[in-house]
Amino acid sequence: MANESEIVTNLLQRSFSRARSFGQDYYSLQSASSEIIPDRGEYLLKFYLGAPPIETLAIADTGSDLTWIQCKPCVCFDQKAPIFEPSRSSTYKQASCSSKVCTSLPRTSCNVSSNTCNYKVQYGDNSFSKGDIAMEKITLGSTAEEKVTLPSVVIGCGHLNQGTFGAGASGIVGLGGGEASLITQMGSSIQGKFSYCLVPYLGRMTKSSKMKFGDQAVVTGAGVATTPIVPNRPKTFYFLTLEGITVGNMKLNYYDTTFPSSSVNVSKAIQEGNIIIDSGTTLTYLSTELYYQVITALKSQMKSRPIRDPLGLLKLCFRSIARVNVPEITFHFKGADVKLKPINTFIETTRRSICLAFAPASIVSIFGNLAQANFLVGYDLEKKTVSFKPTDCSRS
Repeated sequence: MANESEIVTNLLQRSFSRARSFGQDYYSLQSASSEIIPDRGEYLLKFYLGAPPIETLAIADTGSDLTWIQCKPCVCFDQKAPIFEPSRSSTYKQASCSSKVCTSLPRTSCNVSSNTCNYKVQYGDNSFSKGDIAMEKITLGSTAEEKVTLPSVVIGCGHLNQGTFGAGASGIVGLGGGEASLITQMGSSIQGKFSYCLVPYLGRMTKSSKMKFGDQAVVTGAGVATTPIVPNRPKTFYFLTLEGITVGNMKLNYYDTTFPSSSVNVSKAIQEGNIIIDSGTTLTYLSTELYYQVITALKSQMKSRPIRDPLGLLKLCFRSIARVNVPEITFHFKGADVKLKPINTFIETTRRSICLAFAPASIVSIFGNLAQANFLVGYDLEKKTVSFKPTDCSRS
């Protein structure tokens, strides 16, 4: 028979265990940290899918919501890793037509004959994925000893996938602001906070960096520049306000050309939320007028003679960056000046040519991932801010 001391000891141990279990999800997600691997202009997030857990690499995309991966049986784009087989995962659960997941998510449909919930997502370059909506376990890395498990995440299991995806990727991790995104599904446990640090695209260099969540994702210290996220639709995108760009010593104002510049103050003509920040887009896209102003400013300050892009894709190119003096380009976001280096603004298209990594926007302006390289970029969705801190991401 247990004595009083043993009873109290057991009582206290049960109490401590119970208290820890209440906070386990909160603290485990606070320690979540996943590897980001550069792959030819894309950035792949490493995670583990299903049970037994299968290592998976998918494009980290703040410009989309649904996380999807290629699944057997499949009409697929080429990928290096084996294609995921849902029948071999004990935690895979296909969503039915009547499930809340199916009825609440956009772009879903019902296959009545099989009572399965289907999805289709399409991207700006006409890449697309079609398949089944399901619930599956996702395991992330951690700054603590044990990995972090998300037991039931809404994903897309893609059976028909086509497009310009690199062979290193098995799909996309949706990090946008919509209901289906991984960030939204992680919920209040991460307090709307996540950050990443993208290693610059330097040919075959493959040093990885980290994506962090919760309190460890807060960006602080000297050199931090913070700008508001502007609420807008679709909720997927993180809209920022670009007020202008400085090229060397030339300040270029960003204004809405629907207002005559002679009749309205430039600062009043700036449209809030006129650019989105997107980790899944390589280039930076600017309004046509601002884009050509940037090109004119660069031509006037760079002594080298421009050449044609050997690939025929970009407008302003030069021979080898070693011979070119590139002026600093600063993006003036609302409340935040982000100074870009040549690795952010120019891309090597061949061994003998570099080109401005900007393009004219057809619909929406985009601050792409090349421009974000070597910055610690932190999102705080509760405060509705994005912060930038110059960082050597290869050492982060």
